[in-house]
Amino acid sequence: MKPLPAHNFWVDAVALRGAATLIVLPRVVAFGVVAGLIVVADIVTPAHINLGIEPTPIGVAGTILGLLLVLRVNTGYDRWWEARKLWGGIINQSRNLAIAAIAFGPGDPRWRDGMARAVAAFAHATRASLRDEPMAPEAIELLGADDAGRVGDAAHAPSAVALILAERLRDGRDRLGMDPFGFLRADRERALLLDHCGGCDRIKRSPLTRAMTILIRRFIVLYLITLPFALLHSFGRSWLVPAATMLVAYPVLALDQVAFEIQNPFRPQSLDRLYLDEFCRTIERDVFALLALGRPPGADGLDGAPRAPSLEFDIDTL
Repeated sequence: MKPLPAHNFWVDAVALRGAATLIVLPRVVAFGVVAGLIVVADIVTPAHINLGIEPTPIGVAGTILGLLLVLRVNTGYDRWWEARKLWGGIINQSRNLAIAAIAFGPGDPRWRDGMARAVAAFAHATRASLRDEPMAPEAIELLGADDAGRVGDAAHAPSAVALILAERLRDGRDRLGMDPFGFLRADRERALLLDHCGGCDRIKRSPLTRAMTILIRRFIVLYLITLPFALLHSFGRSWLVPAATMLVAYPVLALDQVAFEIQNPFRPQSLDRLYLDEFCRTIERDVFALLALGRPPGADGLDGAPRAPSLEFDIDTL
């Protein structure tokens, strides 16, 4: 799925796709029903008994809850933004590795094609690993049956693809005469590629603390259940109490849901997931474009014209 296009203010204000509204709406209605029952209870009680309470403590609690929600949303957004930067690094390092292999590697077409395929397969394997999905079919097609079988049997598919990349670089150096400087440069890019993948694994495997989630959600329930009693003090026995409760409940519950959605940006069901499929297609397209653009070392110059002969002098003849 492609990212949502940019819209104007009013379109975004009523949009349902990409919003938490449909997810939190049943909870909002539930708190409205609870508020309605509190109003009914206040109506049926004797006149000298008033269920309303002073709203000041509820206002203080609302301020504290707001600060906790902001903290949780900011923490989740930091995780989302870091994941986006790490995938930006994967895209850039894939290009760098492809450039280093093409520019400094041997001119063997089969070796170059294998390197390009393995670089593109790394992104697909990383995407599938972060989503807890089986081996990506794109990676199987790129790697071939034998290497795809090795990756499929591995505990961590991206590491297995990185091993294949390292083996092909070693083969280029040992068998095909790859420039030692080029080998070191390409292997450095390969290592950085795996570092970015490790950063994504850290985000995936270290969600927001369970204790903090329980605390905030208990606070939300207590606040929204006691809020109608404070509203009774302000509105009296009015059916505005359930409406006002739902009006307050919606942003509170929506913020909590947004914080949950962005804490794991790799989950396909997340509202604000990263578009990993698009990233992988971008890497695959760019790597193969570089492969088509690069020329193996030979007699041709960069512009396609024959390279001028080098002028070598013997100092003794001068």
